Amino acid sequence: MKIEQIYTGCLAQGAYYIESNGEAVIIDPLREVQPYIEKATNDNAKIKYVLETHFHADFVSGHIDLAEKTGAKIVFGPTAKPNFNAYIATDNEILNVGNIQIKVIHTPGHTMESTCYLLIDENGKETSLFTGDTLFIGDVGRPDLAQKVVADLTQEKLASHLYESLHSKIMPLANDIIVYPAHGAGSACGKNMSKETTDTLGNQKQTNYALQPMSKADFIEKVLDGLMPPPAYFPENVLMNIKGYQSIDKVINKGTTALTSTEFELIANETNALILDTRDAQIFAKMFIPNSINIGSNGSFAPWVGALITDIKQPILLVTDEGKEEEMVTRLARVGYENTLGYLKGGIDAWKKAGKLTNTIKSITANELANILDKNPNTNILDVRKKSEHFSEHVIGSENIALDYINQELSAIDKNKTYYVHCAGGYRSMIFISILKARGYDNLIDVQGGFSAIKASEKFQISNFVCPSTML
Repeated sequence: MKIEQIYTGCLAQGAYYIESNGEAVIIDPLREVQPYIEKATNDNAKIKYVLETHFHADFVSGHIDLAEKTGAKIVFGPTAKPNFNAYIATDNEILNVGNIQIKVIHTPGHTMESTCYLLIDENGKETSLFTGDTLFIGDVGRPDLAQKVVADLTQEKLASHLYESLHSKIMPLANDIIVYPAHGAGSACGKNMSKETTDTLGNQKQTNYALQPMSKADFIEKVLDGLMPPPAYFPENVLMNIKGYQSIDKVINKGTTALTSTEFELIANETNALILDTRDAQIFAKMFIPNSINIGSNGSFAPWVGALITDIKQPILLVTDEGKEEEMVTRLARVGYENTLGYLKGGIDAWKKAGKLTNTIKSITANELANILDKNPNTNILDVRKKSEHFSEHVIGSENIALDYINQELSAIDKNKTYYVHCAGGYRSMIFISILKARGYDNLIDVQGGFSAIKASEKFQISNFVCPSTML
């Protein structure tokens, strides 16, 4: 028997490959399915089942493509109603895979169809629990996502179901069972997830706040406390996972169309496409296509795309590092952005060589900002980190407008004022500035290295606070 966790850091997502005696199972696959097929081929195994723990909100699963390419059966737990062929398992049903068994455990709460899968090894021992978004390491799934697509649900009702699922279905299981969740720290599907991606159930019973002895009312209060609004693309991804989607092959073929500078410019004008530049922030700042947006491939690319590009059907044109074109189209497709029209052949150098207009963003060091602040104490410093980060530590006198809520708080920024913009390390600040520059804000200056560089310089007055839970 083989169990492999396939973890994708950008999405903080864990998919799973299980193989026994020539048969394999994939749990919660990502959109690109070829890596799973190759694993099974290398093991001389046939993929028998694609097990879905629920209709995911934060990414588009590869279940449909994987089933079509391999003949595997898609399995959901009770109450799921997908718009495609799938097997809806019953609670406590046993699925046979090679010499092992997988028990279906319906655990509504994160969503109503949420289901965990309990692995029983060749000797009949219950060894592993694949918990999806029901139970994380250090947390449980937020119970407010399904209500976005199911009108009669409330987060309180879902939290109540989650309490019952945890206490009646999961906590009675043996302490030595290994918990394999669908997400880790950085995912918006929970609020307190650990950086660890597996643990024993026994340790979680001792350390996970949501599994401590408490009444249902107290559980509901604790689980709902401090939840921030989910990214806008979540409901769209849920619907794609329920209704179906384009083949990933078609999406990649269209998105990796190489366009000359003239073709690129013509398509941008004709389709009103968003020009998305995925290069490193500081490289982008030195030269980019006017009105393009920078979301770098070296950070949490897909979640920021989902949070900031509000129309999931938006036509997109890519400027990437050479050789990264297919990767970026794939990463967009993972979160439901299927309308990539192509990429700039030869990149920004080809654009410049063709005599097209370019733009720049001024970027300064923390030491340079300190000198400016010494001369003018009223200098506007804009912190675009989350509220919790700002409250924890910030430059005294700085303003805070989180990148997450840039569209809602745009009116707070004065076009006539100069702002020195920073985040934690320089990734988010460049996204922020590029979005505003495309909207006509020309007086924003990036601080290289962000708050990390500011603090390390020891030239600023830093204020420290204890972060309230409601700010998380």
